[in-house]
Amino acid sequence: MVGGGAAALLGLIFVAMSINHVIIIQNTTHKNRAINMLTGFTAIFMASSLALMGNQSLEVLGFEWFLLWLIATVIFIRGYVIAIRSGMSSIGLNTPRLAGGTICYLVEVISAIFLILGYSSGLYIAAVAIIVLFAFLISGAWLLMIGIYEDRPK
Repeated sequence: MVGGGAAALLGLIFVAMSINHVIIIQNTTHKNRAINMLTGFTAIFMASSLALMGNQSLEVLGFEWFLLWLIATVIFIRGYVIAIRSGMSSIGLNTPRLAGGTICYLVEVISAIFLILGYSSGLYIAAVAIIVLFAFLISGAWLLMIGIYEDRPK
C-alpha cells in the first residue's frame, strides 16, 4: 500500500516539477529538495517492491534494503548540506528536518541490518520508519511547492 502511494506521489511531484522546471533549476535549494523527494519516494517504492518479491530469505531482502537505503541516505544528507550551504531559499532548511529525515533513513539501514542478521523484527522497524519517512517526504514536497510559488515571477 505504501509503495503504491509513493509511486503516485512520485508521479505528481514529477509533473509539478516539470511545470516549474526553470525555477527549480535556478535555485540550488529547490533542485536538491526535488532530488531528495524523488529519491525518497523512489526508495520507498523500490523497498516495497523488493519486499513483495517471492522466494527470498530475510537475509537477501536485508542486503537489498541495506544497499537501497544506504544510497538514499547519502543522497538525502548530501542534498540537504548542499541546499543549506547555497543559502538560496531557507524554507524548511532547519536542523530538526535534517535530523528527522536522517534518523528515518538510518533506521531503515538499521532495519536492513536486522534482516541480514536474520531478525524478522527488522520488518516491523522498517514499516514504522517508512511511514514516518513518508510523512517527511510529503511535507518536503509541500515545502518545495511553497518555495517554487514564492520564487515564481510576479
